[in-house]
Amino acid sequence: MEVEEEQRETTTNKVMCLLTDPEGTPLGAPVYLPQNAGPQQLQQMVNKLLNNEEKLPYAFYVSDQELLVPLGTYLEKNKVSVEKVLSIIYQPQAVFRIRSVNRCSATIAGHTEAVLSVAFSPDGQHLASGSGDTTVRLWDLNTQTPQFTCTGHRNWVLCIAWSPDGKHLVSGSKAGELQCWDPQTGKPSGNPLMGHKKWITGISWEPVHLNAPCRRFVSASKDGDARIWDISLKKCVICLSGHTLAVTCVKWGGDGVIYTGSQDCTIKVWETTQGKLIKELKGHGHWINSLALSTEYVLRTGAFDHTGKKYSSPEEMKRVALERYNKMKGNGPERLVSGSDDFTMFLWEPFVSKHPKTRMTGHQQLVNHVYFSPDGQWVASASFDKSVKLWNGATGQFIAAFRGHVGPVYQISWSADSRLLLSGSKDSTLKVWDIRTRKLKQDLPGHADEVYAVDWSPDGEKVASGGKDRVLKLWMG
Repeated sequence: MEVEEEQRETTTNKVMCLLTDPEGTPLGAPVYLPQNAGPQQLQQMVNKLLNNEEKLPYAFYVSDQELLVPLGTYLEKNKVSVEKVLSIIYQPQAVFRIRSVNRCSATIAGHTEAVLSVAFSPDGQHLASGSGDTTVRLWDLNTQTPQFTCTGHRNWVLCIAWSPDGKHLVSGSKAGELQCWDPQTGKPSGNPLMGHKKWITGISWEPVHLNAPCRRFVSASKDGDARIWDISLKKCVICLSGHTLAVTCVKWGGDGVIYTGSQDCTIKVWETTQGKLIKELKGHGHWINSLALSTEYVLRTGAFDHTGKKYSSPEEMKRVALERYNKMKGNGPERLVSGSDDFTMFLWEPFVSKHPKTRMTGHQQLVNHVYFSPDGQWVASASFDKSVKLWNGATGQFIAAFRGHVGPVYQISWSADSRLLLSGSKDSTLKVWDIRTRKLKQDLPGHADEVYAVDWSPDGEKVASGGKDRVLKLWMG
């Protein structure tokens, strides 16, 4: 009888817990943990169970709420029964920390019309912008002055994209032509690439882990086609036609397929050797405005990371980029999120199913921009309803709404450590949101008019923004 009493006493102050990764794969069997165990003890346990030689930081979540207190306190506060198995999700965190930007370090004039796009190079050392004045400009980030003005377009420069090896910059205009530039000199490399009949809506490069040095990119246009170009051959190699209305966005996935989103309400998946249509993803009731890939950050940065390492050969770059891609992707499939004029978003796993995994609702106006965090843990969405919303990147569950902008939110960008989110709005401000506290971290007024474009550099040091007031602003921490 005494033995039974003793056993009962030892189990009452323990909690049965099951640790799982974000995809839901359990880490070992459920275990009894003392109620005074908190995130620190769990961290030691996860590192031990995963046999990590270097101890990595983890965050823990119980039903989408971060666990910041000992288990006993959590159970009491949330009135959770100790008889049920408590499921705890562990999330690896970035080993480095990015400081929030809090001041405008430079306001650089140069463009004579609105700045429509800004983009940092993959290593974060160079910055390009495209404008309504038909030029692309490259900026010197050390002196914070204009470096090159790239002229040649006949109309507004609507979009720009750096190749993930950092060697090329491509821009697309309202006249439908594309131009490749050499960022070192600011000179065009070759004649404009002609083929599209209407303006360019998006550009995406082939990932460097699939092909180094970078040669191919895909462009999307209002004319309903997407085209694959080869910069060494200086011509269009494949035309992807099949959409019945304008193609609004395009992404070249890490598995080597191309995703196009269109005003015909469909997303098409293409293979890239002959341009065959593989799949069609249907579900939206209105135009698709934006696509995001869970691996987008590593595809954009290729072999470059926060350490600033330089590479001597394309082969080495390809190898490192592949390692980074595989590590980021983990065991799960590449995920895709689409945002639409129907106010909703869908989370897809195109290689698992042609049906959406989750329908993400909550915005009260069209969704303009969707973006996965660099670690794939979160999805952020910007909408004309003036809010930015945060969602779970694996399940599509709604997490939080960031309110503070007083105009439509046009574009968002993540800090490299996935802890901060930046948004630019029609209300002329930029705002930095803290993902952990789910609150406004920094309000950055300064622009005189609407902010169309924002980008946080991959090295985390700086933010660039541009808009209707024609100036480029750089922000530092």
